[in-house]
Amino acid sequence: MFYYVLKYVLLGPLLRLLFRPRIEGLEHIPADGAAIIAGNHLSFSDHFLMPAILKRRITFLAKAEYFTGPGLKGRLTAFFFRGAGQIPVDRSGKEAGQAAIREGLGVLAKDELLGIYPEGTRSHDGRLYKGKVGVAVMAIRAGVPVVPCAMVGTFEIQPPGQVVPRIKRVTIRFGEPLEFARYAGLENQKAAVRAVTDEIMYAILGLSGQEYVDRYAAEVKAELAKAEAARKFPRLRR
Repeated sequence: MFYYVLKYVLLGPLLRLLFRPRIEGLEHIPADGAAIIAGNHLSFSDHFLMPAILKRRITFLAKAEYFTGPGLKGRLTAFFFRGAGQIPVDRSGKEAGQAAIREGLGVLAKDELLGIYPEGTRSHDGRLYKGKVGVAVMAIRAGVPVVPCAMVGTFEIQPPGQVVPRIKRVTIRFGEPLEFARYAGLENQKAAVRAVTDEIMYAILGLSGQEYVDRYAAEVKAELAKAEAARKFPRLRR
């Protein structure tokens, strides 16, 4: 219930008014049945702009930290994300990844739309990073299409670290659904899930026009954080 109050009364109309999103390819979203919407992830705003313009409800796998913050702010954030239909996902290891896949398959089993960011985290510099294979495992196992999506301009309105977004028009672009029936039964084969994931990321790249980096974003972020710590505290390098 709260999802639809947000979408049609509280948040959705405000977002459409402020950011006037250009919508391209909306006809590629299935009118019914299960499907995965796989997009790039440039901004905190992505969580709200895409659901605001879709006719169907979409459930996203969101990082668990949004649901476990301390104090009143943390409780309000958790309430908001749960009400908006987000599912908390622990990103701390392989077992956590399997839990995320189970949650995602549960959404698809109900013939609903599942939203996922294959990069696994927001891009810190606006580039598109290598996709994690969970999206491929779910697509193959559930036998559902994957609709690639590109958020264009959301990095400029709210890059990482910026709390209040700039008011600027954005574009949300959907591509033709990708079918992977030819990989049926191969969701445990590394080569197969890597090929499917790369095909999905290539489709997102074609829609977004971003620069592509063939590395995981989380790894690059960790290296940058380590380098910054070494710069600030040079004695720690000894």
